[in-house]
Amino acid sequence: MGSVIVVTSGKGGTGKTSITGGVSSCLARLGKSVLCIDMDIGLRNLDISLGLSDRALMDFSDVVLGRCSLEKAAVSHPDLPGLSLLTAPMSFTPQLTQWQVQELLDEARKRYDYIMIDSPAGLGQGFHLATCGADRALVVSTNDASSLRDAQRTVAELDRLDQIHLVMNRIQPKLLRQLRTTIDDAMDAAGLPLIGVVPEDPRVILSANQGRPLILGGRQGAANACLNIAKRIQGLRVPIMRIR
Repeated sequence: MGSVIVVTSGKGGTGKTSITGGVSSCLARLGKSVLCIDMDIGLRNLDISLGLSDRALMDFSDVVLGRCSLEKAAVSHPDLPGLSLLTAPMSFTPQLTQWQVQELLDEARKRYDYIMIDSPAGLGQGFHLATCGADRALVVSTNDASSLRDAQRTVAELDRLDQIHLVMNRIQPKLLRQLRTTIDDAMDAAGLPLIGVVPEDPRVILSANQGRPLILGGRQGAANACLNIAKRIQGLRVPIMRIR
């Protein structure tokens, strides 16, 4: 049975979608079958991050409402065998329920090793829909105080999960020195164990604009950080990247 991992954050702008796409692509590169589900209804961008914006025709609401099978709705990536995307609807569908989403995830568990869910920012209805069937969570935060505070609030909403880890994203060493803070301080502020540190990297935006997963551009910077997170998700012992 596959594992459902929700990637979430307390606020927007933390790079949650790029982390979802980056880690999912790396899991596929490591030989795993991965289904990405974009649950940011109305503001979907995961298809852009994965380079599948012209291929995703059906969305997850089509599956849960019985208009299409999961097999037909999930779009396979042409350059990364094992990686598929189930995109979000363009507007919220009132008929969607947590029970229906859980049924979808139960079906996906039978087909994929990992199901990675890109959750909307905030703690509203979309957040609860995205997290209702998760087995574990990655909470994405930057190093600013407001982002870390919102990460704490997110953790409180996920207390039913046994595994919740922190991803520190868009880290700039110079800024850390100026603020006189460290990653350890951030872990203490969020109250979470760390699963990865991802540096600020212009290649993230470049890859998205080019329509290709980050890992296909080489194993450096943010791509290497996402690869390390993917390995840790599988239980491998990998040192945390040192960002200079």
